[in-house]
Amino acid sequence: MSKLFANSAINNLELKNRFVRSATWEGMADQDGNPTAKLLETMTALAAGGVGLIITSHSFVSPEGRATPWQLAIDKDDRIDGLRKMTDLVHAAGGRIAVQLAHAGTFAAAALSGMPRLVVSKAESSDPSPQKEMEGKDIKAIVTAYAEAAGRAKAAGFDGLQIHAAHGYLLSQFLSPAFNKRHDGYGGDISNRIRIHRDICHTIREAVGRHFPILIKINGQDFIENGLTTEDAATTVRMLAAAGVDAVELSGGTIVSGKLSPSRTRISAPEREAYFRAEARIVRDAVNLPLILVGGNRSFEVADLLATDGTADYISMSRPFIREPELIRRWQEGDRRPAACISDNLCFTPALEGRGVYCVTRERELQKSDFEQS
Repeated sequence: MSKLFANSAINNLELKNRFVRSATWEGMADQDGNPTAKLLETMTALAAGGVGLIITSHSFVSPEGRATPWQLAIDKDDRIDGLRKMTDLVHAAGGRIAVQLAHAGTFAAAALSGMPRLVVSKAESSDPSPQKEMEGKDIKAIVTAYAEAAGRAKAAGFDGLQIHAAHGYLLSQFLSPAFNKRHDGYGGDISNRIRIHRDICHTIREAVGRHFPILIKINGQDFIENGLTTEDAATTVRMLAAAGVDAVELSGGTIVSGKLSPSRTRISAPEREAYFRAEARIVRDAVNLPLILVGGNRSFEVADLLATDGTADYISMSRPFIREPELIRRWQEGDRRPAACISDNLCFTPALEGRGVYCVTRERELQKSDFEQS
């Protein structure tokens, strides 16, 4: 049997396989940030489809950290009941689910929150909305917000949580010299740039206890000028392990990386898959911590190789599950054809229009088939 279908555990969370649904903005929360019936159906389908661990889309921990419309929220206690409906349905379908905690920082949507964007360091921006460089009291408030959100996650029945420190959002901005120009104890050397992350990890651990899994998602590198390097990413993971993190998911790039980042389209051959594997190997050599690898994973053969040769402990995917929530069950039952996702990125267009993410290509194929049969 493939290692990918072996039981494993992160902290005390037992998982039936090593496939992870990476956090994906579904655009399926309501306007206030609560789960809708459509989002609950999506999570349930993933659980029924065999995914070992589902990670929700980024959930804002405080109102000014909201990134997009129809984004999931975990910023106050009255969110708990709605989120519990999600966890109950996933558990009933045999799944496990963690919530991703996030703050958008400079990429927050001030028009939605009515508050200035909190930034690590003031800088010129194409966004004309007000920005506020974070002071010590703001940093302490963010640390508290993450800890309180973690407590809500546990109360809502989640099996763990993931801190979002990738892709150019707030905690990624602290790590990256391209965003972090501070001259206090939170800027300069990587040991300072990671200070807020250590504070968050410690306060979350106090809130949820020793046995509740804490994951973190970081970039292997930023793919921008003066961005986070792979060497600093490895140092970050080593320090986070000491701070009590149980597993790391490795990604890469930021909202503004553009063409410098590996192409996320046309992943049509094995050599185009797992485009962060080089960074994963460097990070893996730095620390003995369960590593989840996301980024262009499409075929069972490549996924199996990554797990077998030690590049990663878990294989994470996003877009393939939009088209095929049942993908892992299909692979486990012996149909090892690659994921049907063709990486055209059309799936997020309906989400931006308020209709929720779905595979546009699959819908077009079904419409064409129906037309040809009529």
